[in-house]
Amino acid sequence: MSNTFLTTDQLAERIQYDPRTIREQLKDSALLEGVHYIRPFGRRKILYIWEAIERDMVASSSNAFGIPMANGGVCNG
Repeated sequence: MSNTFLTTDQLAERIQYDPRTIREQLKDSALLEGVHYIRPFGRRKILYIWEAIERDMVASSSNAFGIPMANGGVCNG
């Protein structure tokens, strides 16, 4: 499986966020290590996985009007 790896600046350009916002607010709250980003070779540099971020952005926007349930489902009524 091939993934598209992006730097913080490249991700910021794609999703129209400031790189500082990604580093300080989204990383480790909305973007999780091992799911949305990796640290290659255990180093300081962070590479974001575009496919995982895109998938979760679309999924969260489709659940915007639902009430999250404890079992992971969504109540739309």
